[in-house]
Amino acid sequence: MKLRLEQLAGQLGKGLAPVYVLSGDEPLQLGEALDAIRVQARSEGYENRELFYADQSFGWGDFMMAADSMSLFGDRRLIDLRLPAKPDKEGAEALQRYGARPADDTVLVVSLPRLTAAEQKAKWFQALDAAGVFIQVWPLEGAQLIGWLDRRLGQRNMLADRSSLAILAARVEGNLLAAAQEIEKLHILYGSSRIDDDMMRKAVADSARYDVYDLAEAAMLGQMVRAHRVLAGLRAEGVAAPVALWALARDIRLVVAVKGHMTAGLSEDMAFARLKEKVFDKRRTGVSKAVQRLSQSQAEQALLACARTDRIIKGAEAGDDWDALLEVCLCLCGKGMVGVRAM
Repeated sequence: MKLRLEQLAGQLGKGLAPVYVLSGDEPLQLGEALDAIRVQARSEGYENRELFYADQSFGWGDFMMAADSMSLFGDRRLIDLRLPAKPDKEGAEALQRYGARPADDTVLVVSLPRLTAAEQKAKWFQALDAAGVFIQVWPLEGAQLIGWLDRRLGQRNMLADRSSLAILAARVEGNLLAAAQEIEKLHILYGSSRIDDDMMRKAVADSARYDVYDLAEAAMLGQMVRAHRVLAGLRAEGVAAPVALWALARDIRLVVAVKGHMTAGLSEDMAFARLKEKVFDKRRTGVSKAVQRLSQSQAEQALLACARTDRIIKGAEAGDDWDALLEVCLCLCGKGMVGVRAM
C-alpha cells in the first residue's frame, strides 16, 4: 500500500502494519518517519529491536534466521533493516520470501535510497508492498519547503512571515537537516516569538566566514589551532555565544553517549544506531574521531566545561563567555589552558 509521508501518522494511529518500506534521499524526513514507526511500535509492546546494516559484513542468512526465530520466544519485535542500495539477488529473494509470509508479532522496516518506478516493479518490492506500507520520501522545494519550514517553526512556538520563510528557504536550499539546525539556532537566539526579516537575516546569513558547525567539527577532530581561529572569527562576527555552546555541547553529549554504549560492550556502529539522534556524513566523522581519541573521563570533563560555560553566559558564574568556550575546545583537544592566548 503506497502512502504519502504526511499520511503516515494517520496510518500508525490505526495500528501497525507488518511491513514498512521507506525510500528516499532526504535523510531528515526518512529518519523522522522511522522514528515515528519506532515510537508507535514501543507503544504497542514491541520492546525489542533488531538492527541490520547491509554493509560488507552483513549476511542475508543472518537476517532470515533472526526473522524466523522471533516467533519462538513470544516477544514482539521490530526489525530495522537499512540498505545502502536496492538489494542484490540474494537479498531480493530473501525479501520476497519474507513479504510472502511476514513473521508473527514482528514489524519489518526497510529503509533505502529512492526507488525508481522500474525498481518498484521488482518481485521483492511487490511482495513487501502487498504485505504492508510503502512511503517514498521526496526532497522539498518551493511552496512545499515553505510550508515545511512554517510547520517546523510552529513546533517551537515561533512564527514567521512568508518573506522571512523565503529567506530561510534560500539559505538552506532544500537541505532539511540544515533547516532544522537553523530553526534550532533561531529558537536559542529568540525563543518562542515572531521572527521578522531582519532577525532571520542576522541569524541565517551565509556571508560569515565561519559558522558554529565549523567550530564543532574542528574541536571534534582535535584541531586546536583551527578551533581557536574559528572561535575568534565567530566572536568577531558577532555570533551569539549560546549558539556556539549549543553546537559544541550537542556533539559532546553524543560522544559521551556513544562511549557509554561502547563501555557496555557495543561496537561503535551499534552505539550510534542505539541513539535516536541522526548523525550524517561530516558530523559522524568528527564525532567518531573524538570517540576514538578521548577517554570517557575526558569526554565527561568537556561536558562539565559546557555546563560551566552555560552558567557564565547566563551570569550565574563569573567569567568571560568566549574564554569559557575556548576551555571547552581545549578539553576536547586534550590540552590545558597553558600556551593558548585568551581572545
